[in-house]
Amino acid sequence: MDIKKHIPNTITLGNLFCGCIAVTFAFARDFEMAFYFVCLGIFLDFFDGFFARLFKVSSPLGLQLDSLADMVTSGVVPGSVMYFMLKSSSEMPDDSYFPLLGFIVTLGSCYRLANFNIDTRQTDSFIGLPTPANALFILSLPLVKVNFDSLMVLELLTNQWVLLAITLFSAYILNAEIPLFSLKIKKFSFKENALQVVFLAISILLLVIFQYLGLPLVIITYILMSVINNKFLKK
Repeated sequence: MDIKKHIPNTITLGNLFCGCIAVTFAFARDFEMAFYFVCLGIFLDFFDGFFARLFKVSSPLGLQLDSLADMVTSGVVPGSVMYFMLKSSSEMPDDSYFPLLGFIVTLGSCYRLANFNIDTRQTDSFIGLPTPANALFILSLPLVKVNFDSLMVLELLTNQWVLLAITLFSAYILNAEIPLFSLKIKKFSFKENALQVVFLAISILLLVIFQYLGLPLVIITYILMSVINNKFLKK
C-alpha cells in the first residue's frame, strides 16, 4: 500500500477535526479556543495541497474533502461566532431571531467553496476572499472586543447593525470578482513566493504591534496588497 497517497487526505481530515472542535468551543462561547483550533485547521489546510503536489497524488476526492473540511472550519465556525456576537449585542431581546442572520457568513462561505471547485480561474490565485482568511477576520472580532481597550471599538462590536453590515460584507467579499493572490506555497523558492513572504512579514509586524487588533488589519492588508499587485500585473 502506498502510504504517501493517503497523507494529504489525512491532513485534510485533521483540518475537519479541528473545525468540529472549534464548533463546540464556539457554542460554549469560548471564542479564544475556537479561534486557536480554527488557526490549527487553517494551518493543516495550508499544507494538504502542498503535500498532494509534492507526492504527485492530487485527486478529485482530495479536492472535495478539502472543501467539505473548509465548510466546517471556515464556514460553520465563523457563522456560529457571528450568531453569538449578534445575540449578545446591545438591546437584543433574548427571543429575537435577528442573530440567525449571522449564519449568512456560513451561506456565503458555502457558495464560495462550491464555486471554487468549478471555477478554472482559481488554480494559481483566488477570486474573492478565501474562506480561511474570512474566518480569521470574523473570529478576531470577539477577541478584539474583549482585549482591545477602546470604548469606541466596544460600542461598534456590540452594535447589531454594525455586526450585520460586517456579516453582509463578509458574504459579499467572499464571492466578489476581485483577484487575490494565493497564500499557498507550491515550491520552496523565495523568487516565486516573494509576495507571500512580504505579506507574512507585514502580518507578523502587525500582530506584534497591535496583537488581536492586528488580525483584521492583516486581512485588510491582504486585500490591499492583492489589489496593488493586480495593478502592477496589468502594467
